[in-house]
Amino acid sequence: MTRRPRNITALMATLTSSCLLLAGCTGTEEAGDSVSTDGMISHISYAGIGGGSAPQANYNPFLDASQLVATNFVYETLYVIEQNSCKEVPWLAKSYSWRDARTLVFDIRDGVQWNDGQAFTAKDVAFTFNMIKKHDVLDTKGVWPLLDSVKATGDNQVTFSLKQPGASPFTIINSVRIVPEHIWSKVKDPTKFANAKNPVGTGPMRVKSFNPQQVVTERNPRYWQADKVKVKEVWFKANTGTPEIEQLKMGRGEYDANGMFIPNVQKSYVDRDPKHHHYWYAPGMVMSVYMNLTKAPFEDVAFRRALTSAFDRATVARKAQLGYVKTASQTGLVLPGQGDWLPPGTKDGGRVGFDPKAAEKALTEAGYEKDSQGRRLGKDGKPISFKFKVPTAYTDWVAAAEILVKNLKALGLQVELDRTSPEAHDEDRAYGRYDMMFGAHGGDCNMSIGFGHPLGSDGTAPIGKRAFSNEVRWKDRKTDDLLADLRTASSKEDQKKAVAGLVEIMQNEVPMIPIWYGAKWFQYDTTRAVGWPNAKNPYAAGGDNLILLTHLRPAKG
Repeated sequence: MTRRPRNITALMATLTSSCLLLAGCTGTEEAGDSVSTDGMISHISYAGIGGGSAPQANYNPFLDASQLVATNFVYETLYVIEQNSCKEVPWLAKSYSWRDARTLVFDIRDGVQWNDGQAFTAKDVAFTFNMIKKHDVLDTKGVWPLLDSVKATGDNQVTFSLKQPGASPFTIINSVRIVPEHIWSKVKDPTKFANAKNPVGTGPMRVKSFNPQQVVTERNPRYWQADKVKVKEVWFKANTGTPEIEQLKMGRGEYDANGMFIPNVQKSYVDRDPKHHHYWYAPGMVMSVYMNLTKAPFEDVAFRRALTSAFDRATVARKAQLGYVKTASQTGLVLPGQGDWLPPGTKDGGRVGFDPKAAEKALTEAGYEKDSQGRRLGKDGKPISFKFKVPTAYTDWVAAAEILVKNLKALGLQVELDRTSPEAHDEDRAYGRYDMMFGAHGGDCNMSIGFGHPLGSDGTAPIGKRAFSNEVRWKDRKTDDLLADLRTASSKEDQKKAVAGLVEIMQNEVPMIPIWYGAKWFQYDTTRAVGWPNAKNPYAAGGDNLILLTHLRPAKG
């Protein structure tokens, strides 16, 4: 079995995120048959309604586990952080400025209405943030540990005072969806409020109907940019079958867009209707080889550096990942989307080519020679032997691990593939019970998170205790200092200096070895609508729903 990510209509955390134009993409988008007589798209359909295994009408934008996906089309944020290039797009706020390193001021857009006709103001923004402070279980994005206060400083201005200087909270602030004070101030317990009846938001759609099989939203005529929204209705259909059945539904054109793994997308989807069926698999998180840095020989930086050229990443991408992905940069950045953060003069975008002769030479020069049987010896004179742990259920990971183990054996290393369950695999990684395995990191538009989670020593733990995020056990004062600089830097220039230092650590100290970028699965149908993001027009990621709705147009013959 291969892992199948959540539908693209769900919010993408983390994931997340960024922006390579991948091989295997169709790259073209042809209009479908003439289906519009009024310049509007009758409806578009997505797979999945959210809400867990027994969905109920729930549009509370702070209850991530139980809310329906339609919530994402009803409520909006101050800015939208576009997840393909990490561009900051003004939304409910038209601009922002830093009054000083701890004071962030947003200018609220004029003329925005809630879908019940009442005016949206800065007071709604301040109310929203202070409500989730009071009911901290609603602060699912973790914004208040970063804030001192949020105040409306005029009808069209909101001031955020930060606990520490620096711009890193910006993306987290802009992940909080704003709710109307005139509705939510009357709610006794917002932690239990399902918001099930006519949810009031500023978004492009409003809820029309719900049943456990389908949620229907309709165009909000009061939307502040209604002239850009050409979709009358958005339908969310429950996943009622196996992945194979969902693939058949995709092939039959039952969904206008989806985000699922399809083993042979060309044959299973595109070839069934080449004129209308397309896909674009932009890169997501960085998939890396994790080495247990508390063990020999992995604690030796010379050994780790030698391995950077030992792995045949291109074969992994082509065979194990079916050609859907691109090889990753040793910088830890997701390229080209995060290319703006790449230090000038970085050769080949920081990618390391497959060069087993160079790896062989580097290992020998580092003191890891071979014996008469061709076995690579450690500093203790004994053959180097270790296991590469991989979850059996993730067939693409197994195929990738088999290629990398072959590469390692060719260097005289005694490596065994250790197959385990996904649950045991993830637990062993968190507790440090491994020699070598795969891990995912980066891809976040917040550089402090993208680098801080896998590298910050505050995210690690001793072997035998669960690490929060730093599962390779990297502990380095210079890294921590750079992460601190990144968190407190308020200017883009200073942030880039810190990132350049972290890139240097990734390249020279090699805390992990990136292999490929995980794909963001996205398939789309142009029978009814055109204007979907793709490799030729990567204006947004497939899950950037608010941006996407302002770009779709009716198909024409």
